[in-house]
Formats: sequence, structure tokens, C-alpha cells
Amino acid sequence: MGKYFGTDGFRGEANIDLTFDHAVKIGRFLGWYYGKRLNKKAKVVIGKDTRRSSYMFEYALCTGLTASGADAYIMHVTTTPSVSYIARTDDFDCGIMISASHNPYYDNGIKIVNSNGEKMDEETLLEIEDYLDGKTEVPLAKRDEIGCTVDYAAGRNRYIGYLIGLSKYSFKNIKVGIDAANGSAWQIAKSVFDAIGAKTYVINAEPDGLNINKDCGSTHIEHLQKFVVENGLNVGFAYDGDADRCLCVDEHGNVVTGDHILYIYGLYMKERGKLLNNKVVTTVMSNFGLYKALDAVGIEYEKTKVGDKYVYENMVKNGHRIGGEQSGHIIFSKYATTGDGILTSLKLMEVMLAKKKPMSELAAPVKFYPQVLKNVKVKSKPDAQNDADVQAAVKAVADALGDEGRILVRESGTEPVIRVMVEAGSDDTCEKYVDDVIDVIREKGHIL
Repeated sequence: MGKYFGTDGFRGEANIDLTFDHAVKIGRFLGWYYGKRLNKKAKVVIGKDTRRSSYMFEYALCTGLTASGADAYIMHVTTTPSVSYIARTDDFDCGIMISASHNPYYDNGIKIVNSNGEKMDEETLLEIEDYLDGKTEVPLAKRDEIGCTVDYAAGRNRYIGYLIGLSKYSFKNIKVGIDAANGSAWQIAKSVFDAIGAKTYVINAEPDGLNINKDCGSTHIEHLQKFVVENGLNVGFAYDGDADRCLCVDEHGNVVTGDHILYIYGLYMKERGKLLNNKVVTTVMSNFGLYKALDAVGIEYEKTKVGDKYVYENMVKNGHRIGGEQSGHIIFSKYATTGDGILTSLKLMEVMLAKKKPMSELAAPVKFYPQVLKNVKVKSKPDAQNDADVQAAVKAVADALGDEGRILVRESGTEPVIRVMVEAGSDDTCEKYVDDVIDVIREKGHIL
């Protein structure tokens, strides 16, 4: 990770950490970079979520792009996966999504994808950072080289058509609840489900620029749980602000997490001979119960660092077809290069209809293990992590748990913190083993 760009773009509080000037400069660099490298006028597609500052950043990016000679195509309010899809299918040099995902309205972010709809490579991001820090110069376009803006709402509509076309079944008479998080999915999701025949019930689809993710969506799924039960719905789906993640609620109001989704669709693929390499890609934070369930049906798995970026890199490198995070970032590499909440919903519906089973039955084999996670502020993350006595304590816990649990000790990517997590058969067991390791960290003088 660089100075400004993390695993999911340049993110921070609008006009505090991420400013109008930052956005203009990012546009300036990208417009010049692609124009120079390709020796032609660059084409860049831009989407945004519903937070108030997204409009400011949209105009700032367009200003920078056109000033450097690029043409900026504006998709308006749309989802992150739609920008990724259009970037790779409509011959764009890159795509930009303005969103801070599940963060509150006062935060925002700039996510950049390449012409294949994949997250921008680190080398290019570091070049952008050098320009932001004044280490390089970018010339202004002049006369007929100055770029223009183009209304590209048609791209959003093409994406909607693409999703509709992926459905193998009619959703007729299926009652579906949607929590749009007052974000990017507020119009798109209902359009898709209605077109496939579902009886669609939507909540939190009245964005005002300040209410995105506020007490709604995938980070506050309790409202959808209640809504599904009270209205007798068959299933419910909750998205985050830019709709690249999805959590599900079964007909009884129980939460179906990203881990459940990986199991449900991974097994469905295996049964049809579609699970290439017989593997599902997870992050290290997936629940131990997922691995036990996958073991029971003979599905193998790989674990990556936390972040859908790392999940996708593993999938591309090894040719795997499905991967994701417990938070609901699910990647179906045959259909998308990023997590796509609405696509995930459609794929879950496909399994329900193909197997003629309710969501509760499909998710039942994944029994979540109790988990305790504690954060410890330390003087030096590497010193604490690599201390021989700390490692011995971790190994002792792992040996004691055997096949009935696991321990994970990892460094925070943004704070002076070591995270100690244990999953086991009971909360008391988890608590005991987490404290055993933290006690050693404290005894060795690592705690800040």
C-alpha cells in the first residue's frame, strides 16, 4: 500500500483527507498518462455513489481529465461493479468509481480500475502519488487537444441488461426484499429483480446525500431481517454504499454471510462440474465453520490476506472461479473482475430455484464457530509478531485446539495493533486462549 492508495482506493473524510484538489490532480495525471502512453486521446469512464461529496469529486475528476486532454464519460449514480464492467466491455482506458463503500456519508474515496476492469496496478498508483506530492509535472492540453465530457448513462443501462441476461430462471412469485443502503443500488437492484419477475420489496432507497449506509444496508442488516420476517418474504439481500458486497437474509430472518455464500455456490458449482480446481478462495478471516463445511463435501480452499484485491489476485493467478470475504465481497471470475452485490444475489437465487430449496436449508451446513477477537496496541508490530515466546504461545493454542478450532494472529495494516483471534467450540474457550497469547505479549514488554 502507498501513501494515499490502500487496498480499495484513496479513501478518507471529504475535503479533510481526500480533497477536491486531490481529485483534480488524479484526473490530470490519468488523462495525461493514458494519452501519452497510448498516443491518443484517453477515454475514462466515471461512476459515483449517492453521498453528497461524490458530485464534487465527479466534477473535479472531469476537470482534471479534460484539462489533460482526456474525454470523461459520466455514468452518474451507479455501482462499483458496473464501472468495472463498462471499463472492460466498452473500450475504456480506465474507470473511476467515487465511493467510500460502507463508510459514513462524510467519507469518500476514489477507486481506479484498468481497461480490464481490475483494480489498478501498484506501479501506476505510485506514479499518481508522486504527482500528488509534486514530484512530477503534467502538461495542460491546449486548443483541440482539450477533452470533453460525455453523458454515459447508457453504460449503466447496459450493465442492468447484462445482469438481467445472466438469470437462468424466472423469479415469478418469489418475494424478494432489498436493502439498498440509500446508495448506488437504489434504482438498479429493483430494476433487475422486477425485470426477472420477482415481487420486489425495497427499503432504504431514498438517498439524500447524507443517509448512505446510515443505520441501513449490509452493515446494519438487522432492519432487513425484521423486514423479511414481517412481510413473509422468501429471501432478502442487503448491499453496501457502492453495491460491491451483499449479505443475505433467509426466510426466517437469519443472516447468510459471505462465508455461507461461498459454501452455497461453491457446492452448487462442484455438483455441476463447474468448480475449476475444486477450490474456493477465502481470506484468513473466514470462519472456521466454513472450512469444516467445505471439508465435509470435499471442496478444497485457499486463504489470502484480508481484502478482495488479494482474493482476486489469487483467483487470476491460479484459475479459480469463486472467492470472497465474510463481509459479502464475492467474486465470480467468469462474470466479473470485482465483487458485485447484485450479481451475488442473482447467483444465490439461481441455487434456490435450481435446487428448489429455501435459503435456510442451503445455508444450514455452515455452523459458525464462536469467535473472540482482541486488538493489542504494541510498540512494534514485527517485534511482537516475531517474538519466539509469542510464537510458542500461539503454537501451544493451535496444538490444544487441534481440528476443533483455530488461532490467527496478524498485524493491522493501518494501526500499531496486533489482532489476536480464536475460534473454538465455546466463547469461554476462545476468551481463554486469546488472553493466554496476550498475556505473553504483555510479559515480553511489547504492549504500548
